[in-house]
Amino acid sequence: MKKEKTVDFHIKWGWHAISRMYNAYAARFDITMAIGYVLLNIDLVEGTPATKIGPLLGMEPRSLVRMLKSLEERGLIRRVVDGNDKRFVRIYLTEAGKAKREMARDGVIQFNNMVRERIPLNKLAVFFEVMNDLNRMVEEENARIKAAEPEELTLD
Repeated sequence: MKKEKTVDFHIKWGWHAISRMYNAYAARFDITMAIGYVLLNIDLVEGTPATKIGPLLGMEPRSLVRMLKSLEERGLIRRVVDGNDKRFVRIYLTEAGKAKREMARDGVIQFNNMVRERIPLNKLAVFFEVMNDLNRMVEEENARIKAAEPEELTLD
């Protein structure tokens, strides 16, 4: 099968194009797309538990630790240790972090407005439906793979 005829090729190809566009946009504000996504996923009022950020973004714990350390060094976030349980850390945005978050938010809004202007709503509805179906199917397959014995592993 040619790669151009596989579903995953088109998803990855599309995501890389979007990622390059977001990184070019973010570079104007001295951040990256990854930084923007982290900042966008931190609650402005309540902060966000450090342990919740990684799963929201699909980041591995080691990568997240490095990212949070970098954001803290840049003055974009602050960590607050829970008074009752020292293992619990909540991440808050600083004023500088809030400003960078707003820049990232503007970029996401601009992209989504551009998509909605150029692609008819009926096509977008089908796209969202297909992506939801794909995500559900992949989650089911992940659960099956985790539960299977090694000799039973095949992609169905």
